[in-house]
Amino acid sequence: MNDNHTIDEETALLAHTNKQQKLTRLPKVQIGIILLLQLCEPLTSQSIYPYINQLVSELDITGGDERKVGYYAGLIESLFFLTEAITVMQWSRISDHVGRKPVLLVGLVGLSASMLLFGLSRTFWTLVISRCLCGLLNGNTGVMKSVMGELTNSSNRAEGFSLMPVVWATGATLGPLIGGTFSRPHERFPKVFGGQFWQDYPYFLPCLVTSSFVCVSLIVTLIFLKETVPKRIRDRRRFSLASGSVTPIDASPVRSHDEPLPLRDLFVYPVIVSVSNYMTLAFLGIMLNALLPLFFAMPISIGGLGFKPSTIGYTMGAYGAGTGIFQALFFARIIRYFGERRIFLGGMMTFMPIFLLFPVMSSIAQRSGVNLAVWVIIVVLLSLMAFMDMAYGSIFMYVTASSPNKRSLGATNGLSQTSVSIARAIGPALATSLFSLSVEKNLLGGYAVYVILFCISCLAMFLAVLLPEKVWEEKDDDEIEPSD
Repeated sequence: MNDNHTIDEETALLAHTNKQQKLTRLPKVQIGIILLLQLCEPLTSQSIYPYINQLVSELDITGGDERKVGYYAGLIESLFFLTEAITVMQWSRISDHVGRKPVLLVGLVGLSASMLLFGLSRTFWTLVISRCLCGLLNGNTGVMKSVMGELTNSSNRAEGFSLMPVVWATGATLGPLIGGTFSRPHERFPKVFGGQFWQDYPYFLPCLVTSSFVCVSLIVTLIFLKETVPKRIRDRRRFSLASGSVTPIDASPVRSHDEPLPLRDLFVYPVIVSVSNYMTLAFLGIMLNALLPLFFAMPISIGGLGFKPSTIGYTMGAYGAGTGIFQALFFARIIRYFGERRIFLGGMMTFMPIFLLFPVMSSIAQRSGVNLAVWVIIVVLLSLMAFMDMAYGSIFMYVTASSPNKRSLGATNGLSQTSVSIARAIGPALATSLFSLSVEKNLLGGYAVYVILFCISCLAMFLAVLLPEKVWEEKDDDEIEPSD
């Protein structure tokens, strides 16, 4: 990629322009494998949403008081992210030293096992253990973003990262459909699943389906995924760690460009601003994702819409499909036309009207039932959410470009994922508890939760405007030549 340019007063200015104009071909097979792995995340996490509230009710945790379901459902949803926050940074830093592939394989094993345990849970504490196990063993989210950053460069990163929200949307489509369709199979498919086992474990089948998909992904990764951390770096770091010795590079006050930086050196302005905005987006997003199925499931009399699990699954599945199609067709073009910052700001702004639509739907449903007007508002709300999802692709690009050097990309993504996991651990429990508290105490007519979330959305804009017009200038933007 070393082009010969005439050195003059325009060289520095033109170098960046030429670099961005020359598109590098994406390594399709390797990116395809990473996208397959990413599909496991929403598939497993989103599949529990259609039935989690009903599961909590059936376990008799709340003593028959449906107003308290939100407290426990939110806690179960938060546990994964809480435990993930404890270990995801360590998994990401380990991947900088031993490679991405071993860490990804461990995460897939943990994800598959924890889903099976979740489906076999018959008490509140076994649900807790299964979600904690999933979070502790799963560092894949940050590592996958690191691999995507290493497989792309500034010329094709918009195309590469545009695929990640599409895959997430696909998982967000299939996950609720699996959860809604295969939960309680002894009632829906009595001829095939009429045995006593399926009556004792009515939510095991959707967990088995998603766990099987994870196992297939594990086999594909084991056989076909290529390591993206150069072998010389891994060997040198392994020798240094195993022997307890300090290499000349480690001993030098000036670090090589291909050495991972210590954690303290990651706290620079671009990383802090990018990660903080990602954390804010994830915090609002996870609260919305936890609140929406709870709002759909709760009876109309206490501020919900009274949908069945299958209706919730199909509705959220339609949203995921619409988001995926929209992202696939328009994300890269919109990013190139408007820029990452404008798309991120626009996505953050949509939270404000989204949270205001909830009390409108509830008011209509309490007066006239779930009529056409309510369904029209649901379509508008889900459309706004589809637009909001573009903010994720935008902020991923900021976080990737903010890394101090290429070999600290894993640690940078680990730091961002740790921060995001903390936000996502707090978000579901906070949102669902606020819903239950608002209804139980009749705060602002039961709508206090939406007022609070609207105010948080407004405050988030003060942080969003700190992002620069263009993504940060990247260090060590070396290419990985496509091999397929």
